[in-house]
Amino acid sequence: MQQQICKDRVVVITGAARGIGREYALEFARQGAKVVVNDLGGKSDGSGNASAPAQEVVAEIAAMGGQAIANFDDVADWEGARRMIQTAIDHFGGLDVLVNNAGILRDRTLANMTEDDWDAVIRVHLRGTFAPARHAAAYWRDESKAGRQRAARLINTSSSSGLYANPGQANYAAAKAGIASMSIVAARELGRYGVTVNAIYPTAMSRMTEALFAANHFKHLEAAAEGFDQLNPANVAPLVAWLGSEESGDITGRVFGVRGGRITVAEGWHAGPRIEKAGRWDAAELGAQIPALVRKSAANADVSGEIPQH
Repeated sequence: MQQQICKDRVVVITGAARGIGREYALEFARQGAKVVVNDLGGKSDGSGNASAPAQEVVAEIAAMGGQAIANFDDVADWEGARRMIQTAIDHFGGLDVLVNNAGILRDRTLANMTEDDWDAVIRVHLRGTFAPARHAAAYWRDESKAGRQRAARLINTSSSSGLYANPGQANYAAAKAGIASMSIVAARELGRYGVTVNAIYPTAMSRMTEALFAANHFKHLEAAAEGFDQLNPANVAPLVAWLGSEESGDITGRVFGVRGGRITVAEGWHAGPRIEKAGRWDAAELGAQIPALVRKSAANADVSGEIPQH
């Protein structure tokens, strides 16, 4: 039998009943982890709820000989997030890995977006990453201070939209950009407690991405081995499982892209070309300076993450 790299590790996965989250749950179980399958069971726009989808994943894991329990709490609810983390501690005796994956979409252009569209997406993605992460971080801090430091892993979900700015998704992009930055901050804060923090931006087919792929936002998929579906969400799971293992202890504060068989390390904002004088600029001076400064800088990446060639 192949080595199980997450043997007996306790993992909480949010939004784990369908799509990419379901594949995470199954892969962690294959790797020997004990899994809390969290999912509110709502629609892709965040409406509704149902317990059956999460229970079905738990049944799949049990059928393969693994251990799992369902949790139906709202990730963005403070007490719900606390209960979710406590479920792992009470049922499996601790927590080693939190994968924040839950999300919704309400795509509109900025001029058409409603207040509710904005608030709902920011709530589920950004608050719904912060709340579980905060309760997990407090647990890991307390364990460390008590002399029981765990090889803990926090894995958050950003998006190419948040990093590379996909039109029509201002709410989603703002949340996902925030998650990427928050992950780096958390990595710098939590390392002292034995916690690594990384984020991923996956490209895969799911309920949330069907419309984007239908609109040809991802036209240029490289040639792949015959029979290999580059958009299968299962392609993303091995990296996430590895990041959740003890093997990944030297990797923290990074954002990884996964698409098909490709894994990319995103390189974030950094200071580029500059101008400087010994004193305050006069606004009238800048017309002769700023255009030339911008010409010296790299262009923003396109929606695929590539720098356009001039």
